[in-house]
Amino acid sequence: MMWQDLIFLAGSVFSLFVLVPTLRDSMANVPLGTSAPSATIGVIYGLTFLSLGMTLSAAGSLLTGVMWSLIAALRSPHPLDHRFGSRSSRTDGEQSSGGSAAPHAD
Repeated sequence: MMWQDLIFLAGSVFSLFVLVPTLRDSMANVPLGTSAPSATIGVIYGLTFLSLGMTLSAAGSLLTGVMWSLIAALRSPHPLDHRFGSRSSRTDGEQSSGGSAAPHAD
């Protein structure tokens, strides 16, 4: 086993831990222009590491790509999703004026 394989795996595991709160937060809003390229890069890196025989790095990068894919699917506004399109689709609890809402504590 190459020591570099462990270093790349450690970086991927760190990325996974950092991304978990974003995936769990239903109010998170990550642009599709950020999450989709990040998912693609994770998969490409994973396949590249696999071709080099660095299986641990490949697994970590592929998992990171999967995590970004989940964020893209669940936490990115989609153009066809009516919930993000118009102001008339607000729920009763949202403000109707142009002012900003006070932040809430989690």
